[in-house]
Amino acid sequence: MSIYQQLQQREDNNLPIKVGVIGAGQMGFGMIAQITQIPGMSVTGICDVNVKAASQARDYYNTKSGNTGSFIVSNDLKEVIQSTEVDVVVDATGVPEVGANIALEALRSKKHLVLLNVEVDITIGSVMHQMFTNAGLVYTGSAGDEPAATLELYEFAKTMGMEVLVAGKGKNNPFIPTANPHTCANEANQKNMSAHMLAAFQDGTKTMAEMNLLSNATGLVPDKVGMHGVEADVQNVADILNVKENGGVLNQFGIVDYVHGLAPGVFVIVKSDLEPVTEELRYLKVGKGPHYTFYRPYHLASLETPITIAKAVIQNASSIQPLGGPISETVTVAKRDINAGDKLDGIGGYSVRGVIETHQEMRRNGHIPIGMISGQIVAKKNIKSGQFLTLDDIELDPNTTVWKLRSLQDQLFPEPIFEYVK
Repeated sequence: MSIYQQLQQREDNNLPIKVGVIGAGQMGFGMIAQITQIPGMSVTGICDVNVKAASQARDYYNTKSGNTGSFIVSNDLKEVIQSTEVDVVVDATGVPEVGANIALEALRSKKHLVLLNVEVDITIGSVMHQMFTNAGLVYTGSAGDEPAATLELYEFAKTMGMEVLVAGKGKNNPFIPTANPHTCANEANQKNMSAHMLAAFQDGTKTMAEMNLLSNATGLVPDKVGMHGVEADVQNVADILNVKENGGVLNQFGIVDYVHGLAPGVFVIVKSDLEPVTEELRYLKVGKGPHYTFYRPYHLASLETPITIAKAVIQNASSIQPLGGPISETVTVAKRDINAGDKLDGIGGYSVRGVIETHQEMRRNGHIPIGMISGQIVAKKNIKSGQFLTLDDIELDPNTTVWKLRSLQDQLFPEPIFEYVK
């Protein structure tokens, strides 16, 4: 029985999946609106620091769904997560510290957790996934977000027996390393989105984090610090993302990367050593070979999240999760000159941006995961723009939940336990 049929069955039996949503911004509101059209699923609670935004989302939901039942609206995430009227929690905040508190509270309340918060997942995903699994609960990233959309193609290819050489996404925004909420304000207003979120897109942090999450779910790694980010289209991307001895830019295969020119799609580049298979691929006009690109020209972000909600509750399954310990990390780089004594803000702010590298590189160089830039962070000395930050440069805040959970993860997963297998 398909997920849709199972949802329809729940609708017929008046047993809807009851969803609590934390975060009523662009992503959260879009998902809430979509659920009004989905059988066997209902939103029963919304939390946002801006109670007005949460109330507006509730009112829209009730109007479009005809809901007249009880509904929790709050700025206290515990009130929604602990409710007996909530089966599954969706984190649509994008803030590591908030996400850490949501994850801990969902675990304590024995609720499945669906993440539209890549930022927290790349910071403490390994330990949280293990803890949720041990409790018989689902911890999962969301369908429609680029990591899970790419993973669908990756697993599609692997299930057919293909070797996946490269997996990645098209970058939606121009790469502006110094972008901040001020420089993004006008465009953000036009797009009705948070300036901090747009800054995280433009300065590259979001792309790095998304490919970090994909890396942790597949074992593929960045070919170099920050990835290549080439210009390409569907016809030539397999030629450009080839190894150097074949005329491409790569040092190795088994990598994640992003491409300017393929947005808003996701892709994998594959090969087969079987001539009948490659002949069939050429006949079916997948490409000229010897490498072939499978391309999905869209990802629907939060509109696909209900698929993951249904998988979690009905099938006890995830859309994307870490294989084990971190494979890659998104580490902290200064995007302006910082003076000793300055306080640093986090993702999408004025001070820092994220750059992907392998977990081994992070440990060897003492770099700091960007999700740890939470709470009261103070520079201990002058820091130059473009500098990778270490504990010699800044003081982290041990009072934050994300710091405590990351410390636990570092104890449990000192080294990655998975390597790329062809």
